[in-house]
Amino acid sequence: LGNIQAEQTHKHEIPEGALLIQLGGKGMLIGLGGGAASSMDTGSNSADLDFNSVQRGNPEIERRAQEVIDRCWQLGQGNPIIAIHDVGAGGLSNAFPELVNDAGRGAVFELRAVPLEEHGMSPLQIWCNESQERYVLSVLPEDLEKFRAICERERCPFAVVGTATDDGRLQVRDELFGNSPVDLPLNVLLGKPPKTTRTDETQKQPAQAFSAAQYDLKESAYRVLRLPAVAAKNFLITIGDRTVGGMTHRDQMVGAWQTPVADCAVTLMGFNTHRGEAMSMGEK
Repeated sequence: LGNIQAEQTHKHEIPEGALLIQLGGKGMLIGLGGGAASSMDTGSNSADLDFNSVQRGNPEIERRAQEVIDRCWQLGQGNPIIAIHDVGAGGLSNAFPELVNDAGRGAVFELRAVPLEEHGMSPLQIWCNESQERYVLSVLPEDLEKFRAICERERCPFAVVGTATDDGRLQVRDELFGNSPVDLPLNVLLGKPPKTTRTDETQKQPAQAFSAAQYDLKESAYRVLRLPAVAAKNFLITIGDRTVGGMTHRDQMVGAWQTPVADCAVTLMGFNTHRGEAMSMGEK
């Protein structure tokens, strides 16, 4: 599916004072009520707009955000991103707290710093909408200009929304109303609930003697041969695109009849490298 450098696979410690950034699209009045709301009313055929579901996406912004992320991790040790988290169910109200909680930090956010596509949204709607094509990440203050230059080159919007603290609290300030709509310890929001304990008992089932006389041999053979683990695996091999991306060195097809009997598939990691991956299903 892809590859990444080993040193880029773990989040780093977020220090106090680190900047907390939203990367990608603007917030819209959609996706309120949690990720389950997107399919809650499926089939109701209502003509009214359902603002609880995630209706609108922007693949262009998604691509720009991905290019920024790729340019950052390709810098290796110079990667300005300390930690990153995607924005999914719950919107920023879930993504930002999880980002800092993983590092054992708290955070202070300015609600009006969140980029918005629609004005007039309430603090709850700004903080909890599930607009797509957004990521939250942390950058050191001294790396902000480097990160800004990458975003400007890729024409991807971003905004510094908050800073990390060492008090373990989540505080969301609203300069428009002069209050803090969210101010609570993070362990209240993300603390581990009590574990559920269940007791089970294994009951012995009486075994019956097997008799092949009750089964039709032809029908049984057909039923066994229909199983993917028994019949030919050709469709599992041929269903995939063999050349997408232009970095396939050895595909699964061999010979004049193009039968899928190659020992393995070999793909390159890039156009300017001799490194790559070899993959095999292990059964052919």
